[in-house]
Amino acid sequence: QVRLVESGGGLVQPGGSLRLSCRVSGVNVRIVGLGWYRQDAGKQRELVAGISSRGTTNYADSVKGRFTISKDAARKMVYLQMDSLKPEDTAVYYCTVTGSDQWGQGTQVTVSS
Repeated sequence: QVRLVESGGGLVQPGGSLRLSCRVSGVNVRIVGLGWYRQDAGKQRELVAGISSRGTTNYADSVKGRFTISKDAARKMVYLQMDSLKPEDTAVYYCTVTGSDQWGQGTQVTVSS
């Protein structure tokens, strides 16, 4: 059974940084793709960043150059480094295994002065 537990969210001022973490269990992180999504109130959940089993990354245009996804297979973790945060980045952030319907509980990120 796949289980995902996100952490690291919080309140940050515009221009600040946060690092989200997601602990992945029940699947071999080395052989699956992983992704970070976000959902703000009243909006659809959207892909923020993905990383393939080989380490190839992709990003939403809105976060390119500001966010970095990475994984540590030995620790069974996937990370999202978020820099130069903007108010429009405010959302609940979720990690997932690519192609699955498994989601964590999410972690709230609020960017506000």
